[in-house]
Amino acid sequence: MPAAQQPSFELEIGGMTCASCANRIERKLNKLDGVVATVNYATEKAKVTTPAGYDPARLIDEIEKTGYTAALPAVAEPSSARPTGDADESDPELQSLRIRLIGAVVLSVPVIAMAMIPALQFEYWQWASLTLASPVVVWAAWPFHKAAWANLRHGTATMDTLISMGTLSAYLWSLYALFFGTAGMPGMTHTFELTLEQSDGASNIYLEVASGVTTFILAGRYFEKRSKRRAGAALRALLELGAKDVSVLRDGVESKIAVDDLAVGDEFVVRPGEKIATDGVVVAGTTAVDASMLTGESVPVEVGVGDAVTGATVNAGGRLVVRAVRVGADTQLAQMAKLVEDAQSGKAHVQRLADRISGVFVPIVIGIAAITLAAWLIAGYSASAAFTAAVAVLVIACPCALGLATPTALLVGTGRGAQMGVLIKGPEVLESTRKVDTVVLDKTGTVTTGKMTLVDVITESGTDRAELLRLAGALENSSEHPIAQAIAKGAAAEVGALPTPEDFANVEGRGVQGIVDGSAVLVGRESLLADWSQHLGDEVAAAKAHAESEGKTVVAVGWDGHARGVLVVADTVKPTSAAAIMQLKGLGLTPVLLTGDNAAVAEQIAAEVGIDTVFAEVLPADKVDVIARLQADGKTVAMVGDGVNDAPALARADLGLAMGTGTDVAIEASDITLVRGDLRSAVDAIRLSRKTLGTIKSNLFWAFAYNVAAIPIAALGMLNPMLAGAAMAFSSVFVVTNSLRLRRFRSSIPAGG
Repeated sequence: MPAAQQPSFELEIGGMTCASCANRIERKLNKLDGVVATVNYATEKAKVTTPAGYDPARLIDEIEKTGYTAALPAVAEPSSARPTGDADESDPELQSLRIRLIGAVVLSVPVIAMAMIPALQFEYWQWASLTLASPVVVWAAWPFHKAAWANLRHGTATMDTLISMGTLSAYLWSLYALFFGTAGMPGMTHTFELTLEQSDGASNIYLEVASGVTTFILAGRYFEKRSKRRAGAALRALLELGAKDVSVLRDGVESKIAVDDLAVGDEFVVRPGEKIATDGVVVAGTTAVDASMLTGESVPVEVGVGDAVTGATVNAGGRLVVRAVRVGADTQLAQMAKLVEDAQSGKAHVQRLADRISGVFVPIVIGIAAITLAAWLIAGYSASAAFTAAVAVLVIACPCALGLATPTALLVGTGRGAQMGVLIKGPEVLESTRKVDTVVLDKTGTVTTGKMTLVDVITESGTDRAELLRLAGALENSSEHPIAQAIAKGAAAEVGALPTPEDFANVEGRGVQGIVDGSAVLVGRESLLADWSQHLGDEVAAAKAHAESEGKTVVAVGWDGHARGVLVVADTVKPTSAAAIMQLKGLGLTPVLLTGDNAAVAEQIAAEVGIDTVFAEVLPADKVDVIARLQADGKTVAMVGDGVNDAPALARADLGLAMGTGTDVAIEASDITLVRGDLRSAVDAIRLSRKTLGTIKSNLFWAFAYNVAAIPIAALGMLNPMLAGAAMAFSSVFVVTNSLRLRRFRSSIPAGG
């Protein structure tokens, strides 16, 4: 069988704690004959291609032998039965982490306080510390010990190995000192003497190290996991867009059924304001369909008998009867959901910085501890003194501040972003911002307002502008059509209160007519006026043609037997977009305009805001291809969009930024949400992300630097527990203080702007 025809499927992987876990599983699967696998740590899924007839159970067995869990995805539930609550609540792994974190915080705080504050060290404080610290080290830190054991079985070391070794070393040595040394004697205290003197360690306990490190690392792991779990919300939001039930016509009888029960060939009714249940063809009726949720196109599309309509779009006008041609997984909405999922799982593996560093750091520390033990024994010291020095190396090497390095910078950076209307989803996002060199901008709702606005009034000779606006606005005010509402709003803003028509009729697909202040008024297509022998003059007709060549919508107006002029409606550029483009260029980014609109409109908008590269008339599925093509050319691409049609491209881009004024689907598929809907927020997002990433990197450097500097002291046996505690506290304070500097970050948007 050709490779292109080989069966492929997904496996859901459990138990991964870092990117190296994904790499290990991937290597294991790819060693099997004929198997090609890609494992994504972010989505916790493996995409596997196998020879025909290959039993997936063999793959699952191999993964389980590696120490992880695997399963074929569960059969999707019908949309009507799909849970819509918070995904966190239904995730047992996340719930377990939350419970462990809460327990660790409650138990660790008094342990750390007693160790660091001599005034709190009552007669048997060390035994109270043991009682409180034991559940933290054994139960709360269990995920780290389990992962470390799995790493050991496969001859590798990760962040989990270092955490497990450090906490267990500190805890086990504390047990030795309490039961076999002098640390368990009544009245034992830890003082603030920061002297360096050799000791056999039998009077020192490190319980605050063991419990404190566990708590800090658990907090970082919990917030990372919680952020990662929300990745699937894009698909849920997409599927929630669809209609839940539908009025189907069977044997001439109309009845309500669940949309999942709709079959190809069924005819169903769509009333004004309702969502079209599935992809189909109109068999009766005419209307305007608002497809902006899916296409991003702000102008409603007129449809009639024989025209195709798409599921999840909204009927903005008359009653329709539609025959279903695609249902379930074959619909355009379902295909978009698949595009989003494919784009998310196709992202490059992002290894956490801490894991990359620990991959080198852990083996070195273990080696130094082993050399320290051997050197002390060879030098003739007692086994107790030798083990004390070796354990001290492991204890000081367990980086307490490392647990704070990423979470604190993220907490402060994302908090500051939220104040400015920039919502950053997780640490993986930040790495992308540093490398981005191209920013792709959706047009409708991102560069432009996404709403139809009256932009021009062109009158025939002798016609009063105000009168044309007053009569046309009055008639359009009685229509629900989005273009009509734009005209009515623009007219009311210029001439004030509009009169009420004495008579009103909708001419389906062509416009409206009625009596206003005794005049018979027509507003709509030029052909509607022509039916009443009302024709535009040459100059107005030329102006109309020019406006339409720019992609604008033109509505003709006539009354009392004569054409009186035209009204021009268009989606307008946001007043801040040009400034935002200039600022993006200032960051070294190349802006690109991407739109489903026609080329004339796209070129005009691009020229207005200062964009040189334009991709126009691009279908939703093709937007992903444009992003992929830019990436294939070596570009690192950021995408800014707001519509459902942008969701796959947002997920496929190296960095996705969604306008908060857009759809939930776009927001969920993105990495960063811009609450304001102001394109200048994209500039703030990239600047803040880069600043936050820089802070995380400096935090990681110093978190390790303090430990590395203290390792030689520990190896010489000159590290007392208070010095270890002080070093840990100082590195943690530094990390927190460094992170707090992000609070001073300033927006590029002027106050009140």
